[in-house]
Amino acid sequence: PPEEVEDASEPTKRDRSHLENTLKLNEDKPADDVSGVLQRLRKIYHSSIKPLEQSYRYNELRQHEITDGEITSKPMVLFLGPWSVGKSSMINYLLGLDDTPYQLYTGAEPTTSEFTVIMHGPKLKTIEGIVMAADSARSFSPLEKFGQNFLEKLIGIEVPHKLLERVTFVDTPGIIENRKQQERGYPFNDVCQWFIDRADLIFVVFDPTKLDVGLELEMLFRQLKGRESQIRIILNKADSLATQELMRVYGALFWSLAPLINVTEPPRVYVSSFWPHEYHPDTHKELFLKEEISLLEDLNQVIENRMENKIAFIRQHAIRVRIHALLVDRYLQTFKDKMTFFSDGELVFRDIVEDPDKFYIFKSILAKTNVSKFDLPNREAYKDFFGINPITSFKLLSQQCSYMGGCYLEKIEKAITRELPDLLGSIGLGKKPNVLSCDVTGCGETPKNRYKK
Repeated sequence: PPEEVEDASEPTKRDRSHLENTLKLNEDKPADDVSGVLQRLRKIYHSSIKPLEQSYRYNELRQHEITDGEITSKPMVLFLGPWSVGKSSMINYLLGLDDTPYQLYTGAEPTTSEFTVIMHGPKLKTIEGIVMAADSARSFSPLEKFGQNFLEKLIGIEVPHKLLERVTFVDTPGIIENRKQQERGYPFNDVCQWFIDRADLIFVVFDPTKLDVGLELEMLFRQLKGRESQIRIILNKADSLATQELMRVYGALFWSLAPLINVTEPPRVYVSSFWPHEYHPDTHKELFLKEEISLLEDLNQVIENRMENKIAFIRQHAIRVRIHALLVDRYLQTFKDKMTFFSDGELVFRDIVEDPDKFYIFKSILAKTNVSKFDLPNREAYKDFFGINPITSFKLLSQQCSYMGGCYLEKIEKAITRELPDLLGSIGLGKKPNVLSCDVTGCGETPKNRYKK
């Protein structure tokens, strides 16, 4: 009968129930209230971190000031990887956008030339990048600094989907190995860095049928340094290969990525086909489904730990601000020590900036308490920094104290060592002890008083 023929051309779709169950999309439970924690976080940031940040113009070094929109923003999941590996298809699949007017374009050609932010909204609509950047309540206002050319390549899509109430997806233009960055017309790497710095989960997606790890990708992994725990590698379209071939590709992928990711344990690689269609017959369907479910569990974990991640992010930021302040203070102190009545200030300072090691600037910072050498910014960055900000425009840390407010440095140290960890602890108390911590907490048994008669 003719019906069957028609059926054959239309690939059958897989059941989506595992998606809904794992991501808890059907539960009508009220979202846990985090507004109190956010208020306290905002207060610690404004009173203990921001003053030092502004006083030493940290944002000119890292181009990273934190806006209120960012403190309150949802977790962000970033999709990176070469073009045409199925990043957009994967987002369409997770959100069930296939065959709706708002599905992201997919195809064999490099399609996505924009950074597409998929977020929650009451009804389907697109938002221009210029509008997104102008709205300071959103966390994207700092993107304005990348210029008009970039904002034309930024687009927002609002979708009324349960998952997006708790997370935001960002689809990025594919990495094209044989193309020059300049052709993009905006600082692609800097923009990527901005998103990488803020992403709670970074999916690096590969297509097993075309595995080329070239310079652009190496560059990308260099930018991912320090974010290894957020990276998940996805070998997509896995059902397009026979098992033996797939094993070979899996090995090859690991082999080419190993030198790029120097961590003690290799990153998690998920092997599956992330799209709505049935897997190819004669391939490892059970494996692919299991892998997909673990990826969804990973995503769910990030959503559930969003407050912990946010506090850790602000604390990491505070640590960098503190190191920056100590360094500028040290440059300034060295400058003051070297200056005499007759010396030419500019020459003296140029000498210090050109060769900070001669004056033990970075070494002396490491000697301070809890500064890790991995957190030190590079020396070159300070040449540029002092090129824009003359050393004489800064004050020493010892002078940044007020009678009422105390000292800036002490405040930020208190935030790093006490206030933020305490805030983190207060969330832990509210959560149900999970299976993992039962051996530690005894799963909520009340401690017995051994001294009571």
